[in-house]
Amino acid sequence: MRQFIMEHWTEIRTAARVARLGTVTAAAVSLGVHRATINRHIDTLESALGGKLFQRHAKGFTPTDLGRELLRIAETAGEQFEELHRTAKGQSEELQGDFIITSIATYASALMPILNTFAHKHPGLTIRYLVSDSLLRLEYGEAHVAFRAGGKPDNPDNVVREVEQIGMGLYAHSSYISEYGKPTGIDDLVNHRFAGSDSGTHRAPFLIWLHKTVPDHQIIFRANTISAMADAVQSGIGIGFLPRHTAEAHDDLIEVLPPQPDWISQMWLVTHMDLHRSTKVQAFIQELGHLKQRGNWL
Repeated sequence: MRQFIMEHWTEIRTAARVARLGTVTAAAVSLGVHRATINRHIDTLESALGGKLFQRHAKGFTPTDLGRELLRIAETAGEQFEELHRTAKGQSEELQGDFIITSIATYASALMPILNTFAHKHPGLTIRYLVSDSLLRLEYGEAHVAFRAGGKPDNPDNVVREVEQIGMGLYAHSSYISEYGKPTGIDDLVNHRFAGSDSGTHRAPFLIWLHKTVPDHQIIFRANTISAMADAVQSGIGIGFLPRHTAEAHDDLIEVLPPQPDWISQMWLVTHMDLHRSTKVQAFIQELGHLKQRGNWL
């Protein structure tokens, strides 16, 4: 495999760019080559591999399973080549290229201090922050680092670290309280309106609690992202969960019940084993540790 990568690195880099950007035109502009060169590289690589890397359709190219595996290998090899080049030039501290972080939207404000510090310390990097409630596939190089909430991620190919426990609270907007009143306790929740998840699978412990405790018909607003649920609460649609550090910044949000142990959400830092020792990831983890020691983050 290593010999194959060395022999076809140019074609692999081209195919990986098409996989990320989705079209031959975008990849050609990005790499500064003609569209015909892109197509030739893909044809050469598919012939050498004996399989299709992409499904072609009117709007662009979608990677097949083989294409996604190629993207993962290209990401890992690219990181290794970058480190080799930095070592040869004696510039191990000068990080360059993309650095991709993903988390849920409600964790963005907590991450901004470290992203700010990291970006200023490494100006050659482009920070790409991808907000998603779905799990981006680290094994395919979709992100270098993921911050994930809930139970401990159990993929054996990932390296997982505890970051912090996030206190969640059950809140309602003052406009909701004015119209419907404040619940007198857990038993009174059946008489109120809630914002919850549209997914049948709830990873977050506070959402598991909500959907077990509140009658289904009382969850009158459902969304596929936690940030949308939080927006619904802040607009007065219904009662729902917000991180306590976020809600405490809004005077018009009222906590309707004391916090419960079942609501605590653990945040994890997740990296794929192939990229965990890369210079970029290690520099980020080191910076995270420094900020936590100084009390400037979390």
